[in-house]
Amino acid sequence: MVEFRLLQRGLENKALIFDKEDRLIGEETQEAQLIDKVVHISRTAKVVKGGRRFSFSAVVVVGDGNGKVGHGLGKANEVPEAIRKGVENAKKSMIEVVLVDRTIPYEVIGKFGAGEVLLKPASQGTGVIAGGAVRAVLEAAGVQNILTKCMRSHNPHNLVKATFNGLSQLRSRDTIAAWRGKQPSEI
Repeated sequence: MVEFRLLQRGLENKALIFDKEDRLIGEETQEAQLIDKVVHISRTAKVVKGGRRFSFSAVVVVGDGNGKVGHGLGKANEVPEAIRKGVENAKKSMIEVVLVDRTIPYEVIGKFGAGEVLLKPASQGTGVIAGGAVRAVLEAAGVQNILTKCMRSHNPHNLVKATFNGLSQLRSRDTIAAWRGKQPSEI
């Protein structure tokens, strides 16, 4: 009789397989269900003796739809390989986002380079009011009601990083209360 036992570590689920005498005979790994979205693909050309050599870079966002999200940049000579590398980088840079009723707790401005993004909480039923790069990050994070505005640059690289900057500034009511030495109900 073979027995399966499940372990959970970070984003990976491991199933350990044991025999009758409780000896480990194998293990299976299965990643948690992640949403990945390609934000932007760039083509660059290098001029060489025989003509042009093209390479691609892909900005990718990965999230679990429940408050964890990451972004990555992948570069390769083919598009699928660039996307795969971007997904790997995104998994390494995942952050936890504070959500309250599928929106953010308060208004925040995220900045990166020339990119600046205003994120405002919205009431139930509003939806995600955002452009392409910002929308990809918020949907991967699991935000369902939010208002956004890109105020400076519209470069997708900077917008993704500015959105991450804004989301990483968010704190929960309990965290802020602990910093101030008060009860969450007093804030």
